[in-house]
Amino acid sequence: MPVSPMFPLGSVLLPSVFLPLHVFEPRYRALVRDCLDGDREFGVTLIERGSEVGGGDIRTMVGTMARIVEAVELDDGRFALGTVGVRRIRVRHWLPDELYPRAEVEDWPDPSPSAALAGDLARVIAALRRVLALAAEAGDPAAPATIELDDDLVLCSYQAAAVAPLGPADRQALLEAPSVEERVALLETLLADREDDLLRRLALDGGSDDPLA
Repeated sequence: MPVSPMFPLGSVLLPSVFLPLHVFEPRYRALVRDCLDGDREFGVTLIERGSEVGGGDIRTMVGTMARIVEAVELDDGRFALGTVGVRRIRVRHWLPDELYPRAEVEDWPDPSPSAALAGDLARVIAALRRVLALAAEAGDPAAPATIELDDDLVLCSYQAAAVAPLGPADRQALLEAPSVEERVALLETLLADREDDLLRRLALDGGSDDPLA
C-alpha cells in the first residue's frame, strides 16, 4: 500500500479547495523538500485532539491528498505554500513518525452520483446562499452569498461543504460521507440548523434595539 507524507492540521481540507500553508517546524520543512523533489503531494488529516505543533496528536483516518502548486522558501528556511485538495483518501495505518508523519493511504473516490442529485444539490445550494447572507448580516466571517461553485456535482458538494459556516467536526463528517447523496443530505441538515441559529441571533439583536421591547 502506498506510503504518503502526512500533514495533520486543526482544519479540514476538502477536494478542489485551495489551502495556503506557512511551514515553520523543521519536520514539516523536511516534508516539503521531499515533496518538491517527488510528486509534490502529501496527505492532510484533521487533528481530533492535540496540537499542530510538537506531535503527540490524535488524527482522523479520512483526509484529502494535497498537491503543492506554489512554493516559496524564505531566507530562514520557512516555506510559504499554496496547495489544493485533489482527492479523498483513507488512512489504513499510521507509521511511526520519523522525520515527519507518514501513513499508508488509499484513494477513496465518491461513487457516481444518482440522477436525482442535481435537484437535491440545487436546493442545498440555495439554502447555503441564504445562510451565507445571514452570517454576513450577523457579522460572522463568511464567503460571499454569490460565490460560484463548480458544475461537477461531486466537486460542487465538496466546495459547498468548504464554504458553509461550519466547524471542523461538521466539515470532517461531510468529508467522511460515503456518497455524494449522503454528503448533500447531511449538509442540508447542518445548514437548516445553522439558519435557525442565525435567525434567532438576528431576532435577538434586532429586539435589543427596539425601544418598545
